Amino acid sequence: MSKITQLKLENFTAFHSIDVQFSPGVNVLIGANGTGKTHLLKVLYAACAVTVGEDRERGFQRKLAGVFHPYQSNPGRLIRRRPGRSGGAALLVRRDNGTMLLGGIAPQQMDSLQDLTPQVSPWSETPMESTYIPVKEMLAHAPGFLSTAARREIAFEEVYVDILRQAFLPKLKGTLDPDRQRLLDLLQKAIGGKVISKGEHFFLKNRRGELEFTLLAEGMRKLALLWLLIQNGTLQPGSVLFWDEPEANLNPALMGDVVEVILALQRLGVQVFMSTHNYVMLKELDLHTQPQDQVCYLSLLRGSDDSVSCHSSTHYADIDPNAMAATFDSLYARDMARALQGVGRA
Repeated sequence: MSKITQLKLENFTAFHSIDVQFSPGVNVLIGANGTGKTHLLKVLYAACAVTVGEDRERGFQRKLAGVFHPYQSNPGRLIRRRPGRSGGAALLVRRDNGTMLLGGIAPQQMDSLQDLTPQVSPWSETPMESTYIPVKEMLAHAPGFLSTAARREIAFEEVYVDILRQAFLPKLKGTLDPDRQRLLDLLQKAIGGKVISKGEHFFLKNRRGELEFTLLAEGMRKLALLWLLIQNGTLQPGSVLFWDEPEANLNPALMGDVVEVILALQRLGVQVFMSTHNYVMLKELDLHTQPQDQVCYLSLLRGSDDSVSCHSSTHYADIDPNAMAATFDSLYARDMARALQGVGRA
């Protein structure tokens, strides 16, 4: 089972130059809006996607264009824009098995989808199954979505098409191993039932009947999607999970369950990349992490020169900067100051 170990970007979207090392377990991206967290997830997902299925034939640059969905599918728009300067972008992804994907986008080929990555073949010889869960929940929008997207009647980033294709995969045959069954039981308890499908419609089935997903809270649909991906074998040892803001529309009381599932998947051999803006999610991860878990916090910061840098740490207390904790501390301090003012007036 190979793992992603490194990503280098030069002149790509928000990044002037960045070199990030990753944990084989859980990698948590944090930072203010506009620091490129989602862009890092998408680059890595595209790199994994071109090792399997039809995306292997399409090539890395085509998958990049599909995942980012720039205007007119023009990959040149992914080149970092700087006043008075022009130049190409370079990307490098490395795995622990020694294979490397090296890609580039040149300004003179901005209107071309020609694959500029001759070194992609050795990379593609080792399949790496991956899943990208976007911020927007898609199960409720499944009916007719794939066929409409195939006719190009709607314009969506490919991550939405890819996740629905994986959600529709049939249940694995046979009995699940105890660890995976435990994860399903945990999620089933959180969502209050099992997920079933009828045609292209998803339902939550429990003792009260079958509730269509359009009537189910969006946060619960995300947990239901995770249940499906574990049940149908999409998330298995050696695969990679990319999850953009798992806390979106989720009750804070359920974040501990989500974190427990993420850490359990890591213990089973799934490499996880996630982004978060939520203090509760981040702190739940800190509290649930066991000594054997491999967790890396990657804090992105935009500097005064508009470039984005990354600070990594393996312990929550060492995250620098930690804007979420600082915001929480500020709220607490202001709340205490208001309370003390009230005591003084009394």
